Amino acid sequence: MQDYKICVYAITKNEEKFVKRWVESMSEADKIIVLDTGSSDNTVSLLQDLGVEVHIQEFTPWRFDEARNASLKLVPEEYEICVCTDLDEVFDKGWARELKKVWNESVTRVRYNYNWSFDEYGNPATSFMINKIHRLGCYKWTHPVHEVLTPLNEEKEVICPNIILNHYPDKTKSRKSYLPLLELSVKEDPEDDRNMHYLGREYMYYGKWDECIETLKRHLNLKSAKWKDERCASMRFIARCYTAKGMNDVAKEWYLKAIDEAPYLRESYIELAYLYYEEKDYLDAYINLRRALEIKEKSNSYINEEFAWNSFVYDLISVCAFNLGYYEEALYYVSKGIVMDPNNLRMQTNLELMEEYMKKSD
Repeated sequence: MQDYKICVYAITKNEEKFVKRWVESMSEADKIIVLDTGSSDNTVSLLQDLGVEVHIQEFTPWRFDEARNASLKLVPEEYEICVCTDLDEVFDKGWARELKKVWNESVTRVRYNYNWSFDEYGNPATSFMINKIHRLGCYKWTHPVHEVLTPLNEEKEVICPNIILNHYPDKTKSRKSYLPLLELSVKEDPEDDRNMHYLGREYMYYGKWDECIETLKRHLNLKSAKWKDERCASMRFIARCYTAKGMNDVAKEWYLKAIDEAPYLRESYIELAYLYYEEKDYLDAYINLRRALEIKEKSNSYINEEFAWNSFVYDLISVCAFNLGYYEEALYYVSKGIVMDPNNLRMQTNLELMEEYMKKSD
C-alpha cells in the first residue's frame, strides 16, 4: 500500500479552549497547518507549543472562502491528501488509517460521517455526511459563507463511513456575520440554490418572516433547485413563517406541499401534527404522527432534524392518543419516550397520570 501523506489545514480565531483536544485528534495526520485570522487570546501560542505550523493573516472584509483558500495554499505539494476541519471538531480515533484504506490515485474526495450535534446524553442528534477531505490541487473554496469545495476538474468521490467527525461548538459564539455574508453570496450568485435556501433559513432564524417566505419561494423557483430534501425544507420553513404570522391555514397548505415533495422524510408530518396539536385537533395530529413513525430510515443529509428522531414524537403522540381515548397506545408511546429521555420529568408525570386515570376507569 502506498504511503500517502495527510495534511490537516484549518482557520481559527480565538479558540484557545479547543486547541489541545483538536491537536490530539488531528495528530494522526503527517502535518497540521493553521491559519489564524486575528486571535487576541492564546490560540496561536498554544498551537505552536504543540508543534502546529501557524500562519497569521487577517481578512477585511471577512469572507470564509478567501480564508479557506489562503489556508489551503499553505499545504506543501508533497501532501497529497488535504483534510479541512475546524478547531471545534474531533475525529474518532483511527480516522487516518481508515482514510488511507480508501484512498488511491484516482480518488479526489472522500465523504464521511459528521455528527453536527449531540443530545444531553451524548448521543448523536443531527448527523449527516460531509466531504471536506480532498486531493491537493483539485479544489477551491467558494462562497463568502457556508463555503463549499468546488472541483477544478473532474472529480471522483468515495464514501468512508468508518471516518466519523464530531462537532462540539462554542454555543456562545455569535453568528451575526452570517446574514450579511449570505446576502452577499446570493447577490454574487443568484442562481445558486444552496445559498438561496440558506439565506431564507437565516431570515427565519431572525424572525424576518416575509423576507424568509419571499427568499424561499425564489429558491423553489430556481431551475437548479432539484434536491427534494432541501425543497421540502424550504416548504417547511415557509409554513413556519405563516404560522408565526397567524396564518395557520396557509401554513398547513405548505406543510402538505412539503409532504408531497418528500414523503419519505419525517419532519413535515411532525411539524404539521404539532400545528394540529396546538389547535387541539388531536385526531389529525395523531394521524400525521403515525405516518411519521412509519418512516424508519433517517436521511444522511443535513436536512434531518433532531426533533424528528428523539423522544419528542413519542411524547406528542402519547398526549394525542390519550385525548382520543386510545389509552393503551398512550401508555405505550409515553413509555417509549421515557426510554429515550429518562430525565424528562414531564413525560414521567404524564405516565403516572395516565396510569392513575386508567386504574380509576377500570
